[in-house]
Amino acid sequence: FCRRACMRSNALLAVGLAGFVSVTAIHVAQIAVMGLAWGLLIRGFRPWVAIWGRLVRDAGSEVLPLSQVGGYVLGTRAVALAGVPATQGAASTIVDVTLEFVSQLAYIALGLVWLLHLHAEGGVSPALVVAGLAGASCLAVAFILVQRRGARYVDRIAGILGQGWAEKTAAGANALHQALEAIYRRRGGVWSSFMIHFGCWVVSASEVWVALWFAGQQLAFGDAVVIESLVYAIRTTAFMVPNSMGVQEGAYILLGGAFGLSPEMALALSFLKRARDLAIGLPTIALWQGVEGDRLWRRIAAKAPAATVIDAE
Repeated sequence: FCRRACMRSNALLAVGLAGFVSVTAIHVAQIAVMGLAWGLLIRGFRPWVAIWGRLVRDAGSEVLPLSQVGGYVLGTRAVALAGVPATQGAASTIVDVTLEFVSQLAYIALGLVWLLHLHAEGGVSPALVVAGLAGASCLAVAFILVQRRGARYVDRIAGILGQGWAEKTAAGANALHQALEAIYRRRGGVWSSFMIHFGCWVVSASEVWVALWFAGQQLAFGDAVVIESLVYAIRTTAFMVPNSMGVQEGAYILLGGAFGLSPEMALALSFLKRARDLAIGLPTIALWQGVEGDRLWRRIAAKAPAATVIDAE
């Protein structure tokens, strides 16, 4: 065990501080660009609002013991506190997550095509790859159709349940549906957001490539695309696991070994990414808590004079 731990430490040390800083800088740039992709879906957005919301979203998903869904909620709240209407923030989050998922499918397809090219005479079954992508694509299409057509079903359910809370639920769902429709009608923004997300997915492979370069291990960029695309595919299937603990590490060992990486180096890549997430996420969470605390303090301070007046009367 001690020998294994020492080897993993040596692998991390081989990447070095310069490698860690480079990988972190690449990821911060990606977060900023993905924030802009989200912002394209928010009418009249201010760039910093969407970037801030994306930082909080990713920090919640990667640092806090939450699933990715929890991160989406935190990101939506972050932009709402910055002035984006709640319904618009929720609708833009849903569409942004959808576009990111669809672009991820395109990224995975790119990785699989390269994998088939590398192992054209191996045991990789093209039919199995096509079937998997077709199934995932059907899920993506179904997700979009539910967003576009789901309001009518909510109205029917509300009619069956009767008046009262069902009417309020239907009204909120209808407002969300209208906001979703308004976003999808702006096709230019939707397609631009999709292409930006796809570009960010491809660039994400450079993090592994750069880390291995600093460690003195040469890996073709196409091979890095295969590893990263399939790691994210595995992570996506386990989206309910907080921080993908254990899932990410197993995926790197499995896929890295296929491209000549030792288990120690594969684990080092995973640990490097977790350290990167902490370096970005912890300051973001601290700042977000400061914003939430300041907001709460202002509300308490605003209620205090009113309570004093009532006591005086």
